[in-house]
Amino acid sequence: MKQNAFERRHQAEWQAFARQLDALEHGKARPDSRQFPAAYRRLCRQLALAEQRGYGSRLVEQLQQLALRGHRQFYRHRSHLGARCIGFLLGGFPRLVREEWRLVLAASLLFYASLFGMGLLVYLFPELVYSLLTPEQVAQMEAMYDPDASRLGRFGERSSAADWMMFGYYVMHNFGIAFQTFASGLLFGLGSLFFLLVNGLSIGAVAGHLSGIGYTDTFWPFVIGHGAFELTAITFSGAAGLKLGWALFAPGRLTRGEALRQAAACSVRLVAGVLLLLLVAAFVEAYWSSMTSIRAPLKYAAGVLFWGLLAAYFLLAGRTRHAPD
Repeated sequence: MKQNAFERRHQAEWQAFARQLDALEHGKARPDSRQFPAAYRRLCRQLALAEQRGYGSRLVEQLQQLALRGHRQFYRHRSHLGARCIGFLLGGFPRLVREEWRLVLAASLLFYASLFGMGLLVYLFPELVYSLLTPEQVAQMEAMYDPDASRLGRFGERSSAADWMMFGYYVMHNFGIAFQTFASGLLFGLGSLFFLLVNGLSIGAVAGHLSGIGYTDTFWPFVIGHGAFELTAITFSGAAGLKLGWALFAPGRLTRGEALRQAAACSVRLVAGVLLLLLVAAFVEAYWSSMTSIRAPLKYAAGVLFWGLLAAYFLLAGRTRHAPD
């Protein structure tokens, strides 16, 4: 059978299946226990025939997209929200990060290269810090990590009972940075690149300046603990934004709207994991990092442990065959 005749025979069926998938994906319907599996199996047979007969790539890709969407609906778990969240935490999130390793790598290289590069430059040439920060901001940073302060970080001179207020502040502050870095990816990825660079340069400038004036015993023990979660979250939010930007910049054979829709489905899941990381970072920063009664070696050991656990989690979690989705 020629391709034109094949398409005419099955086009109406494909369109009906696509409409059904649209309804399922937007939660407007539930799959019919008899009709949906049969329609999905027919589509898979038609895809196999199209590939076997060497039909055009446009048709084959169209059927592959329908088959992929059908597979997700046919085999997805209909578990409760709590079970899905636990499944995402135990396996889905690290698998997603590994699947998007190219974007994660690109975001990490830009962020950490700017951070360490600017930190080294400011350490060697102290006046450079004022190219990014005002004198008032520099003075504020110095006060936050003053070795004589009773508590470190923002609003250091506070009671332990106020730590919960700082936890809320850190949550809102970090969520704002992550959302800004992610959402600006809609500017063809340029916004995410910009905020990754700016955040890297700013953090590097602060680190270089405080190290240069001798505040290493307060600054580095403070940041090493929550930094594992916070800095990782920033790079992941940048990767999620770059996912959106790349879909707009290079949609391939899809329309930009469809490419963006598919990219957003992945990016939003990645950002959900980012929010979990930022909650942990805020908790550690408010209740652990700010304490001056804990000796620096213990904070360094905890920081190394946190970085190691994160690395093991994203490299190893979710690799078992029956890991939850």
